[in-house]
Amino acid sequence: MKLEFIQLDKLVVSKTNMRWGRKAPDVSDILPSVRKRGVIQPILVRPNCAPDGFEIVAGRRRYTAAMIDAEERRAEGREVEPMPCAILDSDDDADAVEASLIENVARLDADDVTQWVTFTRLVKEGRDTGDIAATFAMPELTVRRILALGNLLPRIRTMYADEKIDRATVRHLTLASKRQQTEWLALVDDKTERAPTGQQLKAWLMGGQSIPVKLALFDVEASGLATVADLFGEDRFFADAAAFWTAQEAAIETTRAFCLERGWSDAVIVPRHEYFYEYEHEKRSKERGGRVYIDVHASGEVTFHEGYVTRKEAERRAKSDNGADTGDDKPARAEITSACQTYVDLHRHAAMRAALTDHGGVALRLMVAHLVIGSPLWTVRRESHFARDEATRESVASGLADIQFDDCRRAVLALLDMPMDKETLTGGYGGDHELVRLFLRLMELPDPAVMDVITVAMGETLASGSAAVEVAGAVLGLDMADWWEADAAFLDLVRDKEVLRAMVGDVAGSVVAQANAKEKGATLKRIIADQLTGVGGRDKVRRWVPRWMAFPASAYTPRGGVGAVKAGAVVAAARSEVEQDVTGDDPDNPTTPGGVAVIGDQESVDDAGLEPANDGDGDDTLAA
Repeated sequence: MKLEFIQLDKLVVSKTNMRWGRKAPDVSDILPSVRKRGVIQPILVRPNCAPDGFEIVAGRRRYTAAMIDAEERRAEGREVEPMPCAILDSDDDADAVEASLIENVARLDADDVTQWVTFTRLVKEGRDTGDIAATFAMPELTVRRILALGNLLPRIRTMYADEKIDRATVRHLTLASKRQQTEWLALVDDKTERAPTGQQLKAWLMGGQSIPVKLALFDVEASGLATVADLFGEDRFFADAAAFWTAQEAAIETTRAFCLERGWSDAVIVPRHEYFYEYEHEKRSKERGGRVYIDVHASGEVTFHEGYVTRKEAERRAKSDNGADTGDDKPARAEITSACQTYVDLHRHAAMRAALTDHGGVALRLMVAHLVIGSPLWTVRRESHFARDEATRESVASGLADIQFDDCRRAVLALLDMPMDKETLTGGYGGDHELVRLFLRLMELPDPAVMDVITVAMGETLASGSAAVEVAGAVLGLDMADWWEADAAFLDLVRDKEVLRAMVGDVAGSVVAQANAKEKGATLKRIIADQLTGVGGRDKVRRWVPRWMAFPASAYTPRGGVGAVKAGAVVAAARSEVEQDVTGDDPDNPTTPGGVAVIGDQESVDDAGLEPANDGDGDDTLAA
């Protein structure tokens, strides 16, 4: 084999090349390097039947990049450089195919740690990140990211090279001091703990909310606030979230004043706990009374919505020419003053709510329409049913309870003529038109169908972990064993060895629990899992529910901290007060519950005295 420089027009791709016959390869990754330094690594060629011609056995991508560079050079009147080629001595096809295969299989991307070793050596020899990026045809940011691995402890680099931790985790670890990296490795080694990874790791390092510097409306350097830099060079975060908000809110007020100086009628600050919904507003110019809405997000981001008024304001200002607002002329003077409008509205409202007291079915349907569509006077939010832990999300989504509820939700969506791909029934404010449409549809439905809508809407807006869940579960006599069974996601989240020992006692008995009292948490979890599945000759335990998940919930230790147990205490206290009110303090004048379902009864709510009644006026009223 000998090395020569051969003109590009003397080269063709050989049929023995493993990439022959395919469309032109993507060379965007190596083209910048070829443009700057040419082709450095020789391609493999062998003579062909053409005079002074050669066919490429391996190196088609380098050849393609060189051809693109050559066309650019010719267009600019520059000289085209020949291609460095290693000429095979043999013309045996088998040797050529073998060489092509070795060339392409060996051309695997080096891992980040190997690249770090190489890049570090180049930096020591005087190369800057720009030169390295050009040589290896990669963004300069990528070079800085790889060089940042040098700030990690050697063991963490080894774990990354061995693919024991992912890139997102390594990136966040570059935010950590050497002390924090050591503490994180201690969590990795502790079998009873779980080392945070990904986004959880960033929260662990930052001690709570992590707000990127790029979201600040103020001069960060002038503020003097401490920041923590991502050593990959991509992000910086504020070390103190409270200090950030103090400076950010002051900047928001300054911006608001600037908006007013520019002539906007108003600049409304939408606080962090509220939201700006564009569908509740309409665009209006500055000249026509438009205002600026400054939408402050809990993440620290601030969004500016210029030139909006509320939809109700737009309707009041709209010119009644076929119901359209031309936007050119000033609206005609209304035939009623605002004070008179208030008078009319309040009297109509008073009459309407008085009439509703005799029409419970209408009131019920109006309430459901407000619950589903929303109301400017109601604050109803749906339970997100979200967990940061992916295994928890998957466990809940694949559980019998979630599947059955989703089936009911889809049936209700079909009943109300709503899109079947709608993820939720409730949530957001759909406006007056949707409210009226849904109310009229509900008036067409019988009471049982309306109750189906209510159950789904209530399920979506029932707060997870609340006392409402506890009291409803007690009323229904809910048995979690009908809906849940232990899985790997649950056992993985139980970390307390005292609790694990108690659980072993629950499923395997006190003798087994005492015999394994000094075992590690992983061993105790394996015993529980084997007992629940009947593995290893153990008798399979069925319908086991941990004490936290039962109704009512209870704790394994006196240490507390269990949300369900706290909620249960609230229910117990309220129940005691209700029972005292029902029995009365005066034994000669007891109070009797009129059709109220007593907490703890196994009877359903339908048996508590509520049944449809027809009063003959076409209004199916729910009467007690």
